Amino acid sequence: MRMRPAFQCLLLFIWHECLLTAVTSANVCNRPPEENGSELSGGQLFFEPGTEVTLSCSQGYSSAGGSRKIICRSNGEWTKRELKCNPKRCPVPESPQNGKADFEGIVYQNVITYSCLEGYILVGASQSKCLHTGQWSEHLPQCEPVVCDLPVIPPYAKIVYDREFSEDTIEFGFGGTYECLPPFVLFGEKRATCTANGTWSEPPECKLVTCPQPTVIENGFLSFAEIREHGYMEKVKYGCNHPYVLEGPVEAECKETGLWSGIPACRAPCKVNIKKGRIMYKGIKIWIEDFKPNLVLHSESVTVYCLNEERKCGYPVTMQCNDRHMPIPNCYKEPGYFKYNTNSGSLPSEIEQCN
Repeated sequence: MRMRPAFQCLLLFIWHECLLTAVTSANVCNRPPEENGSELSGGQLFFEPGTEVTLSCSQGYSSAGGSRKIICRSNGEWTKRELKCNPKRCPVPESPQNGKADFEGIVYQNVITYSCLEGYILVGASQSKCLHTGQWSEHLPQCEPVVCDLPVIPPYAKIVYDREFSEDTIEFGFGGTYECLPPFVLFGEKRATCTANGTWSEPPECKLVTCPQPTVIENGFLSFAEIREHGYMEKVKYGCNHPYVLEGPVEAECKETGLWSGIPACRAPCKVNIKKGRIMYKGIKIWIEDFKPNLVLHSESVTVYCLNEERKCGYPVTMQCNDRHMPIPNCYKEPGYFKYNTNSGSLPSEIEQCN
């Protein structure tokens, strides 16, 4: 006898409800979840009270002790899980030469991130993961230096490299120093360096620099110098006519500014402007009338003697020639004719000297 469709649906509904009620009874334990690196093998979803199951450590974890057993209790809860599972540890990672390795841990599922210092390129994986086997997923990468082609040498210039090399390319950081051939002068950065982007630093420019005809100094002359323009680093020598003295550098050099370095001057001698008395010149005492010629060169010194009237003793005072000027000290009193010629022993230069 055929059942009507409505009656068949009713029977299926009742059967489904009964089955669901039986499976989801409050006394049944659900499958224990994966927790703290431990799990249950197999595919069973529900367990009757009193059922004992054995846990194991998940992939990537190792047992650290504790019972593997848990039991489904009558209230549908599992007994306390005692199995301890620790994540597997990978070897301490190395940093690539000229690079670094960044990481927070070295256990299962931790990740290393590799990077290179400026001027180096990473060759290999930029990241490596700690696997369940306790090994890193990738090999240690390498940091290879950026390379540059040989630099362009500006006209009239040369480059002195830091060291000798034989290749057609140069590694990052290597370089040298530019020099211009005289009379050309270097304008720009002297240092040449292979940069991090594989190019050379901006080269300088060598420009021709000349200085005007050297200045002719008063009472002086140029030694073996031509009256013409001179190039950078060329030098001229100066001298003075006798008895003038050169003050300043003997040589002047054409500088990169197109100007000469310091130009000297010829300084005039001085006359000792006393008529009576005794002086000391170059460590020798001399009566002024015997000082011939009465001439002291620029920057030379002469000593005269003054009187300490209170202590009745003499004391020396030095004066220096400065380009024709050598003023007599205010303390110096020139003696009268009679005292100088008949009693010269009483002059400040001849009596006992003050301490």
